[in-house]
Amino acid sequence: MIEFIFMLTKDDRTVDGAREVYEELRGAGLRYVGFKDIGQPVPVLRDICDTAHRDGLEVMLEVVSTSKEDELRSIEAAAGIGVDWVLGGTHPAEGTALMAGRPAKYCPFPGRVVGHPSILEGEIAEMADSARDITALDGVHGLDLLAYRHQTADVAELTRAVVTAASGPVIAAGSVASLAQVQTLEAAGAWGFTIGSAIFDGLLPGGPSVAGQVREVLRATGALV
Repeated sequence: MIEFIFMLTKDDRTVDGAREVYEELRGAGLRYVGFKDIGQPVPVLRDICDTAHRDGLEVMLEVVSTSKEDELRSIEAAAGIGVDWVLGGTHPAEGTALMAGRPAKYCPFPGRVVGHPSILEGEIAEMADSARDITALDGVHGLDLLAYRHQTADVAELTRAVVTAASGPVIAAGSVASLAQVQTLEAAGAWGFTIGSAIFDGLLPGGPSVAGQVREVLRATGALV
């Protein structure tokens, strides 16, 4: 079963009112919830994280800052927020040094990631090599793959190549907007996937409510019956 991580985010930013949105989702059956390092201050993210932990969820922070300094600052802040996973970022050597001794699982981006909202560039073989090299680093748990943010690559082929090369779980993040895409990712071996913007835009079954769409995605992945 592929894992669904609902992101309290739209257009690569944590949404305004993220805490209130989370309240609507309590009891929906989620196992994982996440947010970006951009859009809301640390105290808001910490409050969401604490509440989600009390509800038995694991919490993920995805780093999408475009400068090295901001990226490392966000990784440093993750410890104070208390998240269980740190996703993203393009400087894994420096990131692993900051994460050393901390319990959170670290899953940086493979390949060439540019811009905000982030896009993925490069050939599939290049990204497979990147996946292999990054997951060989001490302190890297897995990868955060922008599978649907590549403008030309076949997503199934790309995901399968990265999954095969990596020595840890692969989470497919960014621009997942349909259950058919989820099925493609699951068939290619992804451990999990994130959805944020598509649900806030009402593109998934179960709308127009956020909670209704979340439940339908969970049902489609077998997490709800």
